[in-house]
Amino acid sequence: QVQLVESGGGLVQAGGSLRLTCAASGRIFSRNAMGWFRQAPGKEREFVAAIVWNTGSTNYADSVKGRFTISKDNAKNTVYLQMDSLKPEDTAVYYCALRRGLQYDLWGQGTQVTVSS
Repeated sequence: QVQLVESGGGLVQAGGSLRLTCAASGRIFSRNAMGWFRQAPGKEREFVAAIVWNTGSTNYADSVKGRFTISKDNAKNTVYLQMDSLKPEDTAVYYCALRRGLQYDLWGQGTQVTVSS
């Protein structure tokens, strides 16, 4: 059974950077995709970025394009989210998720990111 564990969240000033890590305990198959989502207080969870495991193809929410970069390390079964030029509106709990079919069906526990102004 695959488990996802996020790390790397914290408190940072606006304009700063953080790198989130999501480590998968089991095997990720080539057609799977890994994604990052976030949920701010009082708001719906929203998509941030995703990467296809075999091709490395990526996509991003418009709100983070040019500031966030998703990447992966196949050997380590790990996905990263490099977040630069952070804004207070990026404050949220960030979750990584695994898509094994048509939907993301496995989620990590989340890591808090707080950006102060």
